[in-house]
Amino acid sequence: MKFLAIDTSGRALNVVAVNGERRVLECRDDCAMRHSVLLMDVIDGALAKAQLTPHECDFFACVVGPGSFTGIRIGISTVKGLCLACDRPALALTSFDTLAYADRSGKKLCLVDAGHENFYACCYDGTRAVLPPAFVTREQALERIAAGFAPVAHTALFEGVRTADAGAGLAAAAADMAGQTCAAHALEALYLRRSSAEEGR
Repeated sequence: MKFLAIDTSGRALNVVAVNGERRVLECRDDCAMRHSVLLMDVIDGALAKAQLTPHECDFFACVVGPGSFTGIRIGISTVKGLCLACDRPALALTSFDTLAYADRSGKKLCLVDAGHENFYACCYDGTRAVLPPAFVTREQALERIAAGFAPVAHTALFEGVRTADAGAGLAAAAADMAGQTCAAHALEALYLRRSSAEEGR
């Protein structure tokens, strides 16, 4: 299996290049406002280390949300461009998928920070989503935790939340979900609420 997967949905930038048994993970922490500046160089570096060219990839994957509105659009646009240039399919992953595959425990609540004590949340059993994703308050998140779903996030959002490696989850999710590819034009962002600009109108 050969693929490139990217995650630009959060503050960190994660790029995974897989060429058979060779796997390269490139992570840039705290670059939320610089994804568009750094992304292509990081992709080039990961592909070079994996001894892989874009045309050799079986598919290209990206995280379609939830998370940063701008970051998500950057990731989707980049993967669409690679798919069209190389005539390859795309794979849509969610931020929740990267958490579920990084933390393979049983019942868990995958959380993404939505700001102001709010979260994007999705309940999983292993790597299978058992409740639909939602935009929730901290109180609503605590209700899910009280129901037996252990909280997991890429950063320690509040006391009791386990942290999971976003890059490792990205690589594992892309490899396991490779059979769920789609045409590039079918990639769509997963937005669970309106943008700040829209809410301010």
